[in-house]
Amino acid sequence: MINRVKDFLYERETYLIRGASFRVWKKLGGAFKESVVDNAMNIELRKQGFRVESQKRINIFYDNIKIGTFIPDIIVNERIIIELKCKPFIMHADKAQFWRYIKSTQYKLGLLINFSPQKVEIKRCIYDKARLK
Repeated sequence: MINRVKDFLYERETYLIRGASFRVWKKLGGAFKESVVDNAMNIELRKQGFRVESQKRINIFYDNIKIGTFIPDIIVNERIIIELKCKPFIMHADKAQFWRYIKSTQYKLGLLINFSPQKVEIKRCIYDKARLK
């Protein structure tokens, strides 16, 4: 059962994604490359009933001119970006880069998930109310 939190963006989805992350880490640990973890997460998320897109290309625009492409690891239900890492810990630079990715897209929620040798780290990144309309 999920304890509801007022104004918690995509609460149910976040809860299930966290669970999938812990199941993958429990089976694989933190010993594999991101591509292996990515494949396992895709399987686990689909088992939860999510629509999953892997390595979807998202165009980045500046003044309505395409200036680049961002390729997130996973997009869940066309609304949540998941970026996977497999390193000893998440660095400030990882969080800052992920924030810029979220900010430059139409997505409101991103999860930066690190499969370290010791544990799973999950950082929630919300870019909603600050976004210009």
